This record gives sequence, C-alpha cells and structure tokens, in this order.
Amino acid sequence: MSNSQYETYEAYGPYTPPPGPPYGAWPGPHDARTPTYAMAYTDTYRPAYETRTEASAEAWTATLPGVPAAPPAHARAGEPLLPRQSGSGTAEGTRARAAYTGEAGAPEAYAVAVPAPDAISHAEASGRAARRRRARYTERPDTAVRRLLPQALVVAFLAGGTTAFVAEDKAVELSVDGRPRTLHTFADDVDELLAEEGVHVGAHDMIAPAPGTALASGDEVAVRYGRPVRLTLDGRRQEVWTTARTVEGALDELGVRAEGAYLSTSRSQSIGRAGLALDVRTERAVTIMADGRARTLRTNAATVHEAVEEAGITLRGQDTLSVPPDSFPRDGQTVTVLRVRGTREVQEERIPYETERTEDPTLFKGTEVVAEPGRPGLLRTTYLVRTVNGVRQKPRRERSEVVRRPRRQLVRVGTKPLPPSVHGADHLDWHALAVCESGGRPHAVDPSGTYGGLYQFDTRTWHSLGGSGRPQDASAQEQTFRAKKLYMTRGATPWPHCGARLHG
Repeated sequence: MSNSQYETYEAYGPYTPPPGPPYGAWPGPHDARTPTYAMAYTDTYRPAYETRTEASAEAWTATLPGVPAAPPAHARAGEPLLPRQSGSGTAEGTRARAAYTGEAGAPEAYAVAVPAPDAISHAEASGRAARRRRARYTERPDTAVRRLLPQALVVAFLAGGTTAFVAEDKAVELSVDGRPRTLHTFADDVDELLAEEGVHVGAHDMIAPAPGTALASGDEVAVRYGRPVRLTLDGRRQEVWTTARTVEGALDELGVRAEGAYLSTSRSQSIGRAGLALDVRTERAVTIMADGRARTLRTNAATVHEAVEEAGITLRGQDTLSVPPDSFPRDGQTVTVLRVRGTREVQEERIPYETERTEDPTLFKGTEVVAEPGRPGLLRTTYLVRTVNGVRQKPRRERSEVVRRPRRQLVRVGTKPLPPSVHGADHLDWHALAVCESGGRPHAVDPSGTYGGLYQFDTRTWHSLGGSGRPQDASAQEQTFRAKKLYMTRGATPWPHCGARLHG
C-alpha cells in the first residue's frame, strides 16, 4: 500500500469492470464493501449507468458521449480529478505516464484521487494496478484531453448547483406566541415563511418584521396572537385586544396603571386565545364631608357607599349622600353625608257640607226653615317633616284619610204670599221696637240662644203664631207680621223694656 493519501492512476483505457456489483446497482450505504460516499456517486451517474453492462465499455461511452470509461469501483464519484501530487505514486505509475504522453518529461497526467478505504485490501489494490499497467493507451494525448474535458464540465456543473442550493437555504428562528424554534427554509419573505409553516394570522395578531419583509439567514420572525379582553376599567366597559399572554402583560400593553388597583384576577393569570373578562379599579382620591369634617382617602372602592365606609363613616336611619350611593367614585370627587331626621305631623281639616233646599207652600215667601241641619266632614292628613343637617325642609304629604264624611243640610223655602197687614197694629212704630230689641238685625240671637230675630221671639211663641223653624231664619217681613199678631193678642207685654217704643 502506498504511503500517500491517494493512489495515482493513469487515464483509463477500455474499461474492465472490477469484481462486485455493476454500476447502477451499487450496494447500500451500510454495505461493508462500499464507503458511505458511494451513494453520492451513484446518484450523480445513475442515469448514465442504468443501461450499462459489465461486459461492454462501449455501452458506457455511448450512454454518456465524450466521457471516458467509468473509474474503478473503488474510485468514488464526487472526488475531483487532481494532478498527481509531487512525491507520491510509484515507478510503474511514472512509466505509465511517459507512455501516455509520448515523452518521459511531459506534464503529469490527471488521475482520479481515491481515498484508500479500509475495506479494500492491499493485494486487491495491487492486482488492479497490474491490470492497468498492462492495459496501456495507444491513442494520442489530445484524444485523452478530449475525453477528460466533458467529465470536468460535469463535475463543475454539479459543484455549482450544490453552491446555489446551499445559498438559497436560510436558517431562521420562528417564534409563534412565545414558542421559538430554529428551522431551515427557502422562503423569500415573511409571508412565504408563515404560509410554509401553516401559521395563520388575523387582523389583531402582531408579526415582526412586517409581512412582505425579505428574509436572510439568521433572521428572527415573531408572531404574537391577539386576544380579546372584556375590560371594565373604573366602571367603563369596553372590549380591547392584546397580544400579551398574561394579565400583567396586558395591563402594561394597554397602559393601565395597576399600582394600588383592584384586579378581578391575579396578574400572573394567563390569557388564552379566547380571551377573558377583567375588572380593574384604579386607586383614586375621594373627599368625604360628614359632621362638619372633611376626610380625604385613596381608594379603589367600586361604589361611593364603599368609599364612605372605608372613611369610617356610618350611615344611620334616613341618612343619605349627596350623590347616588351605588355610583362609581371618581378621582378628586367630594361626597357629602346628609344627616336626615324625620318626624310626622298630623293636621285635620273640615270638609264643608252641602245645602239642599226644597219649596214649602205653607211658609210665607222669604221664609226658609232648616228641616235638617248639615254637619261638616273631617279630613286627617299626615305630613312628613325632615331636617337635613339640622335644617327643616318643606313638609311632604305622606297620606290623607277622611275621618268623617259631611252631612247635607235640608232647608224648606216658603212660597205662600204674605198678608198685606194686621188691622189695628199697622200704625205702630215697629222699626223702633226692632232697633231696641235686636239692633234691627233679622238674624240676631241673644247670648243664651233662646231668643232670635228682629223682635227676639222664643221658639215656642214663634210656633204659636204660626211660624216654622226658628224666628231668626224667617224673613224680616214675616217676623214683623208675626209680631203684629202677638201685639193684637197680648199688647206690648212681650217686650217689657222696649214695648213703649211702639207709640213713639
């Protein structure tokens, strides 16, 4: 075995296949007779070798025109044709090159550089070399060059294609919703990469860099999915979108001041793709005015009533607040506690009765007799009287009830014509008597209630003279008529103090 890394061979003559499987039927990569890189050679030359047989070198030459016969089985494809290295090789190889070029000092011929695999024994390699020395080329050097040129072009084409293939491949880090992974891709831009990886994005999702951005090896692409948050911030409800995956991240992203705030869930709570409902009450300064004092506190209470309780103020009875107790307390708001004291007052009012009049032909005209006196009703009303912080408010009627209903008054009205006079009494001064007795007032009644009318009749005397009802209810004309009748029967005796006035 040579001490150099590569054995050097002359340009090939007519091909004699070595022992083993023919080209196009190479052993697998794990075959003990074949190194792993044999597969690369097989993939490159397989189309040309498919129709080749072991017995015919012309079949190989006809399949791939212009290319010399295939290398030995242990000369693996993919190894370049290299000039023989200085100081390497054997004396037989030098003589072979001289025979090939026609002169001993000619430039060295190209040979296939083949690693010496451990699977090939030294005796097998020596046998193949002896056969190659016996198979000398007799053709001219330019013919060998023409044979080598297409083979070199094929090797160059394969090397350039591999370089272009490697240049299009990019190593990119893709992070989807916080889960990073490194992958290789031929995508030209971000859109192609996401489509290639099956990543679907919506209107509320974030992509960095922006869609359409060209990709280069080493780039990082991040996709963060949007999540709906039904946010109630200081009593105001709204739906917002965030790409944060936790409540704390969402608060930072939305710019919500969370120091001292009330949160309906913990800050470390994760937010799924379906989102969540979040109630946030930030800390606010509220001033409470109560009992002549002002108390200012910082609170995240949900209602004004809660803030008042936090200030240590107790509402009793009818106490209330200057704003609705269940309203949301605003920053800088002032709330006044109203101390309310209430009492009830009861008032009674008379309900007037109605009067019903009926005609009575037995009574002289102008005479009215109360047949049934009326009675007023009674209305009882309850009022609520409040004092707010010691100041009396306008009473508010709470309820009313009728304690007693009124009773109508029945009156009989005379329709009988009056007699023209009473003979024997018309010449007397009845006006002077009336003034003396009642001051000339037909409805006058003495303090005892016994006598009434112009002439102060008592009820019994009035009835005996044909009168009805009370004398003071009759007309002045009827009273004078009844007085004249009394004078004709009894004289001036019924009026002991004023009877003398009748005669002037």
